[in-house]
Amino acid sequence: MKKFSVKTIVAIGIGAALFFVLGRFVAIPSPVPNVNICVQYGLLAFMSVVFGPVAGALMGLIGHAFIDFSYGWGIWWSWVIASGVFGLLVGLGAKLLKMEEGELGKKGLIKFNIVQLIGHVICWGGVAPVLDIVMYNEPLDKLFAQGLFSGISNAVTTAIVGSLLCIAYAATKTKAGSLTKE
Repeated sequence: MKKFSVKTIVAIGIGAALFFVLGRFVAIPSPVPNVNICVQYGLLAFMSVVFGPVAGALMGLIGHAFIDFSYGWGIWWSWVIASGVFGLLVGLGAKLLKMEEGELGKKGLIKFNIVQLIGHVICWGGVAPVLDIVMYNEPLDKLFAQGLFSGISNAVTTAIVGSLLCIAYAATKTKAGSLTKE
């Protein structure tokens, strides 16, 4: 079993805390009942790329559970699990990017956004609604309206926030071969 470094454990705590703060206090109300426009998924996608799929999954799970708990309606586990799956999927897709080498570029941003879009489609079009049916016996029309709106709004905010964070992070990294004599 691979052990987490102290850096990764701290990142999980900070990532979950930031996910909570953004999800609880920067949430934008939407016209769909019980759904907010969320900016925290951009942060989660970025952190999942940097720290990996397991760290991303834990950040999403812990952060979303605290958001639900803080609202007082109880933890809505189907959506908490979907947030964890999103972090996992984007973290797995990180292998397509070369951010650590300082090489993100247009192709990297396109790959990042394809990965995050696929993650949102899977989570909000599949995982959350299916688990809502299985766990809570929720009505289908409500679930898919919530899932569709969440998927679209989360993909847009992730494309903006996540892309900006990835660009900024990649700019701080030394580009491969930039320190060699020519």
